[in-house]
Amino acid sequence: MNQTTMLQYEAPWPVHSLDWCKSSAPGQQQRPRSAFRLGVASFLENYQNQIAIVGLQDERVLVEDDFTDYPDFVKLCEAYHGYPATGLQWQPASAQNHAWSQKSSATELLATTGDALRIWEYSGDAPPSGSSYVGRPPPVSSGHSLTMKTALLGSKVQSQATNPPLTNFSWNEKSPNLIVTASIDTTCTVWNIDTSSAMTQLIAHDREVYDVAWHPGSTDIFVSVGADGSLRAFDLRSLEHSTILYETPAPKNVPLPSANPSASARPPTSPLLRIAFNPSDPNYMSTFHMDGSDIQILDMRSPGQPVMELRAHHAPINAMGWGSADSPLLATAGDDCQVLLWDLAAYTQAGASPRSAGSRLNSPRPDAKKRIVTDPVMAYTASSQVTNLAWSPQIPGLTMNSGYSTATGEWLAIASGKTIKALKI
Repeated sequence: MNQTTMLQYEAPWPVHSLDWCKSSAPGQQQRPRSAFRLGVASFLENYQNQIAIVGLQDERVLVEDDFTDYPDFVKLCEAYHGYPATGLQWQPASAQNHAWSQKSSATELLATTGDALRIWEYSGDAPPSGSSYVGRPPPVSSGHSLTMKTALLGSKVQSQATNPPLTNFSWNEKSPNLIVTASIDTTCTVWNIDTSSAMTQLIAHDREVYDVAWHPGSTDIFVSVGADGSLRAFDLRSLEHSTILYETPAPKNVPLPSANPSASARPPTSPLLRIAFNPSDPNYMSTFHMDGSDIQILDMRSPGQPVMELRAHHAPINAMGWGSADSPLLATAGDDCQVLLWDLAAYTQAGASPRSAGSRLNSPRPDAKKRIVTDPVMAYTASSQVTNLAWSPQIPGLTMNSGYSTATGEWLAIASGKTIKALKI
């Protein structure tokens, strides 16, 4: 009997944001299906958006047997969100052991951004009380609930009538009480979600900030990208200045604005949309441009230009993410309906001297010639444009009561329209 390599969920609405849970539910380590939970958010152009938790209908869908009659995933609970969630993340695995002042150890946190940073508390996945059923499964227990704990406005001034939308956020893995958000008002804000307070807010870019990421292992260093086409690094220990790690080249043959441009106005540049660190060697980051079909790989030790460019997509890229293996794969997805997996270990290991999390941003390396990489190690073609993706952590293999077993490994969830597919990597 074969192990299932693809699971599917059909949402009632177009999906934008999604994330895979980072650990099993509290106290549920013996129930393997609790490792297969996704947080998903709708994208409706109105104020009726939803977020939902979906989970496996039954562990037996992980091996191809008679479970083809039932959906792989079912909705466990949902909550009203208003505006679409620009970002959704499940708490880091470290959150289960964090000393929270206002959270039960039996619940988990999720966070979303939109018109505010919202912290949600999820409880559920209690062991089933009934015996095993025969025939059609009963409705999922209503013990699952998703409730909003706090809504933190995008500005430190919590009384503005209209709040500048937040574009994305990064949850700190070392100190899971820290979240940094990015806003269209050019700022980044570091929040302590345990005390619901803004620790610091800084003007990060000349224009909108589109994404932000904590340096893995650090509670001080984060990077951001935005509409001004720059990638910048910030250190909370010395906020007087930021470090520009990369600026996109100005487009050629673009006429300057005719209406009295100020002397300091920068020429138009191509916005950078997303930024992500390689978790196994955080010297390396990946980013891509708005409407761009290439991925740029940057090395913090040699700022200024990419050390690699990944070229295989034939339409704009929408999403990317690194896996969690020792030598993680980078997944990229775009409007060409392609999901590509890249193994960059051979290109990044030479001379790698991982920057320690405590070091400051001041160890340049001689410039290396940019390498063009055109050969992903795997490709998957979706039925329509892929708008987002999310990796699972390493999920241990499990043995069913029937004796069938699954292998340890990662899954990759991809969103296309209303369809979410989870692919075994």
